[in-house]
Amino acid sequence: MTGVAGKVALVTGCGSAGGIGFATARLLHAAGAKVAITSTTDRIEERLAELGGGAGETFATPADLTDAAQVTALVDGTSAALGPIDILVNNAGMVQVGRDEPSQPLHETSEEGWHYGIDINLTSCFLVTRAVLPGMMERGYGRIVQMSSVTGPLVGIHGSAVYGASKAGMLGMARSLAIEAGPFNVTVNCIGPGWIETASSGEDEIIAGRYTPAGRAGTPDEIGHVAVFLSSEEASYITGQLIVVDGGNTLQEHKVAFDRGQ
Repeated sequence: MTGVAGKVALVTGCGSAGGIGFATARLLHAAGAKVAITSTTDRIEERLAELGGGAGETFATPADLTDAAQVTALVDGTSAALGPIDILVNNAGMVQVGRDEPSQPLHETSEEGWHYGIDINLTSCFLVTRAVLPGMMERGYGRIVQMSSVTGPLVGIHGSAVYGASKAGMLGMARSLAIEAGPFNVTVNCIGPGWIETASSGEDEIIAGRYTPAGRAGTPDEIGHVAVFLSSEEASYITGQLIVVDGGNTLQEHKVAFDRGQ
């Protein structure tokens, strides 16, 4: 099995040490990939130090992924440091450091709030994908993994209409792109995390995880391992799919706490 060894991967949204993005980057690097990471702030340099690896193995730079010029600079910088990008993990979105966007019903959502939510989740995904895709198609190889959600594609949450719309949009984009890019040996898939305990998780989200069949919230590494597989050469016949990783939560109609004999 060749996996991801020797491939160049770009993972977005890696600013948090306890987040899905950095977990994915760390696992890709451990599996032999050359890994570039980015976030909106300079704390990405701290993640680079934790990721390890010398010149030609890892790379990091901050970027606002809603700005096409900064996206171009990110892709060019990654290619110069590590080589042409073979793997893209679109993880950026949901929250940004320094900005708090409270949950709101749709009828109370401002146009600014709508555009902000769509931009950080969906527009950023579009811009980075558009920047790397021509090179993948030209070289006849690529793996694109989009960090969607169960919220939007499968279920809804009160006050999360903007978030749900953006995450459902990521899946719709992936399915169309899978058809367009398939003839060039480029696969495009989404992961749908459920309740995952990260640094940004609220106590209510952690509690909700206890009501899944698995009886707990998931970990960033459990999402990252799926991302590594979808990024691998072995996942060559999987494209346009949503891989749900939610401890079985969306299977159950009646949410209850399970007696585990403890």
